[in-house]
Amino acid sequence: MRSEVRSLKAPPDAAVLERVQRTVQQAARAGGLDLVFEALGTVCRVSLGGDPEVLKRLPPLLLNWVATFEAKYSRFLPESWISQINAAAGECWVAVDAEMDKLFVLCDQMSFVTRGVFDPTALPLVQLWNWKASPVRVPDDSEIEAARARVGWRQIQRSPGKIFLPKAGMCLDLGGMGKEYAVDQVTLLARSQGATGVLVDFGADLRVSGPPPDGRPAWHIGLDDPKKPGRPWCGLAIRDAAVATSGDYLRKFEINGRRYGHILDIRTGRPVDNGCRAVSVVAPSCTLAGMLSTAAFVLGPEEGLRLMDAQMGVAGAMVLETRTVTSRKFYEHVVS
Repeated sequence: MRSEVRSLKAPPDAAVLERVQRTVQQAARAGGLDLVFEALGTVCRVSLGGDPEVLKRLPPLLLNWVATFEAKYSRFLPESWISQINAAAGECWVAVDAEMDKLFVLCDQMSFVTRGVFDPTALPLVQLWNWKASPVRVPDDSEIEAARARVGWRQIQRSPGKIFLPKAGMCLDLGGMGKEYAVDQVTLLARSQGATGVLVDFGADLRVSGPPPDGRPAWHIGLDDPKKPGRPWCGLAIRDAAVATSGDYLRKFEINGRRYGHILDIRTGRPVDNGCRAVSVVAPSCTLAGMLSTAAFVLGPEEGLRLMDAQMGVAGAMVLETRTVTSRKFYEHVVS
């Protein structure tokens, strides 16, 4: 019944940690340490600077945090907390802890900032427009409308310590902000444990804090060219900031000569088709940068630039099919 509050069962964090540990590559260098591993569905890279004794104890702490986070929040793990909440959709409330409450507050804030374009309940539409399917297909209007009926963050009911998805088939998916949130938390954890310089890069969404170990005053970051993937179209110099990029130039499918990207506009229930190919955002946190880059991609160049310019400490660039447009402060970060 709806009044029931279901408790969450412990997620499979030990199994996730074991899987992550099997992928770890670690390399020491002058003044620092590089760590590469696979987690959260992507390649994760962490570069650390600081005292050798500090750097020696950091990798186990960081890996454990990431594995625990993935075990709790990955929709691809059937025993994760997110999957347990989704399984209770239309049935009952689910008890959540303080960290999950914090994440849902962030979802509230980002839904407001992005004018509802960011929506962590969009999974029914994501599953419908499955660009990995074989064969791929374009859903019909009735399927799209049926999926849209199960999407809407404002429909979610929340109280401190619990959440309720009111319709069967509704789903939470933190894929639009979970990885970026993890970048922020790993950065803060490393600095709190004594690292003097940190770069955390999870699938090209990244944050830096402090100076790089090589003595340069800032970290140099390349922005991938959507027209020539694997090559940068622009270089940035940043310190104590984050960069996130949203684009549909890799995850897509084509049918009858028409291209369908993986980024969806929940207002239409269809892939974005406004000429954008990639949006990169520099912001104080990776969570904010990731949400703004996706929202600007959906909103298009005019509204997207206004959205970025309205946020304190934010700058961005939008690579369109025929041109590149930037926010007012973007070139303050550009290096030749």
